Amino acid sequence: MDEPLFIATAPAGVEPLLTAELTGLGAAETRPARGGVRFQGPLELAYRVCLWSRTASRVLLVLAEIAATDADELYSGVHALPWEEHLDPDGSLAVDFSGACAGIDHGHYGAQRVKDAIVDRFRARCGRRPGVDRLRPDLRIQVQARDGQALIGLDLSGDSLHRRGYRTATVAAPLKETLAAALLLKAGWPAIAATGGPLLDPLCGSGTLAIEAAWIAGDRAPGLLREHWGFSGWLGHVPALWNRLLAEARQRWEIGLNRHSTDSGQRSRSQGRPSGAAQRRPRRGGPLDRHQAARTGRPRHAGRSAGTIDHQPALRRALGPTGQTGRAIPPNR
Repeated sequence: MDEPLFIATAPAGVEPLLTAELTGLGAAETRPARGGVRFQGPLELAYRVCLWSRTASRVLLVLAEIAATDADELYSGVHALPWEEHLDPDGSLAVDFSGACAGIDHGHYGAQRVKDAIVDRFRARCGRRPGVDRLRPDLRIQVQARDGQALIGLDLSGDSLHRRGYRTATVAAPLKETLAAALLLKAGWPAIAATGGPLLDPLCGSGTLAIEAAWIAGDRAPGLLREHWGFSGWLGHVPALWNRLLAEARQRWEIGLNRHSTDSGQRSRSQGRPSGAAQRRPRRGGPLDRHQAARTGRPRHAGRSAGTIDHQPALRRALGPTGQTGRAIPPNR
């Protein structure tokens, strides 16, 4: 029996970094997909991607790719899938639809037709049907329709993976955590952190870059604080396997904290102090417990190896083919 097919989604330009992450997590074969990267493997691999990928937006389990030349064919193809194997009839669902086919030129109507096909099958097979919950369903279904085909997937991540679980308030012009991690990975921050190099973020805002840098340096899984997942209400979920991966991630975080010195990460604002949001953020999630929030704009890294300086105006070009994410801080002589 073939292993399941998954898709990890990501913004344009991030796919090469995501591919490297997937390979590092154990994906033997990856290939580009529209808006992401396809990979195959056991459920454990998908769980690891949900928990450990710093750049993926979502992780989808591909259920089927069906013919969908028009709305009726889409309905029939969705209705034929064994939904009772994935969702309890008393559970809840939500459908996200993108693309178009004959008779469907609006995402809301496409989602309605898919939902009707699913609940009609439940009525016919079980005598009752699941409800709809747009905010936190037991099963979130992603449908992508184009060129007479429709990809039907289960969203294992639930909320977008950039929601790490520590953010309780937003600030002006927030930087998504997945993009912050992508910038740091492209800048070579993991190797710099491994040698004890510092990070200076002169325009830290809400501290997203500093927090992501600290989590990379401390080997903290980006999904460790999340309380809800898209697979939580899925009938195929294996809690014992997931709990083992969580325990492993917590152990790695403890080891990472003990390995790094108290001031290996540094953030500041050009005015000479961190913003209020940046000061509050670490206390909510604890990601900077062993890292320094500098009150001076002047980095103190005498005797250190080279580090990295990140500056937000570079975001416009950072992920381009020749863009540079930051510049190195040479060690003091």
